[in-house]
Amino acid sequence: MRKRVPQPREAVLRMRPYSPPTEGRADKLRLDFNENTVGCSPRVIEFLQQRLDANRLATYPEYSEAKQELAAFFGVEHDEMLLTNGTDEAIQVLINTYVDDGDDVIILRPSYAMYRFYAEVAGAAIREIDYRSERLAFPLDELLLALRPNTRAILISNPNNPTGTAVSIEGIERILRRAPNAAVMVDEAYYEFCGITAIRHLGQYPNLFVSRTFSKLYGMAGMRLGCLFSQAENLASVHKAQSPYSVNILAAMAARAAVRDTAYISRYVTEVLAARELAYVSLEKLGIPYYRSQGNFVLLRIGERALEVRDRLREAGVLVRERTYELPGCVRVTVGTRDQMRRFLAELERIWK
Repeated sequence: MRKRVPQPREAVLRMRPYSPPTEGRADKLRLDFNENTVGCSPRVIEFLQQRLDANRLATYPEYSEAKQELAAFFGVEHDEMLLTNGTDEAIQVLINTYVDDGDDVIILRPSYAMYRFYAEVAGAAIREIDYRSERLAFPLDELLLALRPNTRAILISNPNNPTGTAVSIEGIERILRRAPNAAVMVDEAYYEFCGITAIRHLGQYPNLFVSRTFSKLYGMAGMRLGCLFSQAENLASVHKAQSPYSVNILAAMAARAAVRDTAYISRYVTEVLAARELAYVSLEKLGIPYYRSQGNFVLLRIGERALEVRDRLREAGVLVRERTYELPGCVRVTVGTRDQMRRFLAELERIWK
């Protein structure tokens, strides 16, 4: 007799599984996931060592100190910020709060896979707007034309992963004004490398949501911590859709130390921006086309050799991310320090000859 099992929802059955290649990365140069390539500030480790004890781990986390300190750092009121389990949970709770089965949701293509993932889980009617093909510029006019009165959510990465391109604040404001009934989420995971932020416009636009992460600049990807910002009334509703203890105590503690070390933050950003320019110069010498980026990564147009280059770099201990499944012939490389980029570029030159 055939074993009977519970049947998933139709929306889940239609989904393709998301399987990031995260195994076997130890002891390699990590240029594949846009993480901080040197690790978090030493002050984070010191802070955890000083404050952590068995009793803290045995107690459900409290967030008041972390929220007050982080809200002051980001320049918002404490009730305008929600701590989340990475940016992924920020996307999830926003979708859970504002999107019903069949609702109209707009995302960009290509972009961060979790926008589609959570919208699909919700059973949303997803529409994708393509980045402009020649330079992968943000398709502002195309998005504005696609807006409908019943659009419930618009999810934007700014600057965008994997293209590295960004939309101006003026462009974001045009979207906010034209879509007053939609929750407009601007994911600023790479803000520190481009300087464009919508946070200071929260008070002006009640449909604006902004997210930040501690996985990129701050070197805390393993902690899984993010922040979602919006007007207090919005976040009161979003908080209802969030598990009460989704952020672990280690992450909440570590974030306080991370934002205090402003010298570390400044040094790392300066180093990445210098390394990004170094990469541009070397890629041009090698004759490898690329897209100029406003993030801590660069998208290369390798062509038919994309998979070969990825695999041979891995054999040399250098990890990069191929994006051929959405951008034919393209490989994305995280920008780390100048020394790390010199190693990557030397291996790439050896392979490219």
